[in-house]
Amino acid sequence: MEVAALFAHPNIQPPTFATPGSGATPMRILLSLSIAAMLVAPAVAQKRAINYTEFDLPNGLHVIIHEDHATPIVAVSVMYHVGSKNEDPSRRGFAHFFEHLLFEGSANIKRGEFSKIVENAGGVLNANTSGDRTYYYEVLPSNRLELGLWLESERMLHAKVDQVGVDTQREVVKEERRQRYENQPYGTLTMEVLRRAFKEHPYQWPTIGYMEDLNAATEADYQAFYKKFYVPNNATLVLAGDLDPVQARTMAERYFGDIPRGAPVTQPTIVEAPLGGEVRDVIHDRIQLPAVVMGYRIPANGTPDFYAVELLNRVLSGGNSARMNTALKDEQQLAIYTGAFNFPFEQPGIAMLFAIANAGVEVNALETAMQREVDRLSTTPISATELAKLKVQVETEAIADNGRVAGIAGNLATAHVLLGNTELINTELDRYLSLTAEDLQRAARTYFVKDNRVVLHYLPKNQP
Repeated sequence: MEVAALFAHPNIQPPTFATPGSGATPMRILLSLSIAAMLVAPAVAQKRAINYTEFDLPNGLHVIIHEDHATPIVAVSVMYHVGSKNEDPSRRGFAHFFEHLLFEGSANIKRGEFSKIVENAGGVLNANTSGDRTYYYEVLPSNRLELGLWLESERMLHAKVDQVGVDTQREVVKEERRQRYENQPYGTLTMEVLRRAFKEHPYQWPTIGYMEDLNAATEADYQAFYKKFYVPNNATLVLAGDLDPVQARTMAERYFGDIPRGAPVTQPTIVEAPLGGEVRDVIHDRIQLPAVVMGYRIPANGTPDFYAVELLNRVLSGGNSARMNTALKDEQQLAIYTGAFNFPFEQPGIAMLFAIANAGVEVNALETAMQREVDRLSTTPISATELAKLKVQVETEAIADNGRVAGIAGNLATAHVLLGNTELINTELDRYLSLTAEDLQRAARTYFVKDNRVVLHYLPKNQP
């Protein structure tokens, strides 16, 4: 909605919150709860079902509520179905920029006070952005649930999207880009792979975007992005933790029910053509040791082969005993670091493998050793013991993640928004556990092939 035409919730006052030194109950909660207790619920010994209820408000906001009285905390989160793939090619970085901008405040929250309100109430908060969504959350003492709802409704209804905030956050993003990408050894690795792996799809640019686009944008551009994507029918609200579901629903309806529905948001429909052959390049960077990067096109998150490729990555680099770690680091001493991971994009994405060379190791020798381990995945099925170990890893991580209130909230939102089915919070693990050695071998033969990849050699600037 246009910032100039904002309106407040009728007959609703923002909930009160404690300030330092007030002696209010939330401050005593803060003193008695450590940050660890705020974020982590008691661990469970085995997988347990996550119970929840879900419904839509008339304005299109999807609401998911999970009741868990193990710890006196609640998570309030909102996932907006907007990421870097939804950006105009001339305004790259808007989704990530808004992750910062929408902490500036609102018509009823003074500039710079958003985080202070949460912290003074004994809570913690954060946000993050990917190619597909932007996610905000607060974890608060359970008697501060209404505060979290008010804050997120303020963010959705009438956030401060003005030139003052834009100018402030531009400097923040510039510094983040310098620290994480430009001044970080191998920091441009992912963006260099993505821009070669995708020719048409918006996944070709990094989530952080480009400063020239942010600098060229006007205040009207930022307001138009807010009006288009930060609407209830493009959002999912999750309330999880020590709450009463009936009361939580009433509060959600009270704080979000009167926010106007926006225009329908459609996701990109670009279908990237096959890569059509291996893409190779050399990147000279301010590094001391060479590196080899391989980026393979893979299916979308949630598809059967995505899970198979995810396990293949773990075979290569899922712990100290994984294959690339054992072969390249321990046995051959060619590398000091190896890694393999998927980009879990909701549309077809990338699996990345990389290794940083040991001192004196030629980059071609390192690539040959990496290729040997990739080829083994296609020629020989992994052993039953190795497969069982991978499944234990995945199951342990899933149980640990759903042992945290914040983790449950995030997983509920992801299941609904990106995977299309909230119940996958309870059943997605089965997709990993049902995979066979033959499934992994078939995925390796299908996706880990030369015609389907980008290969980059990272070299020190002074090395030809």
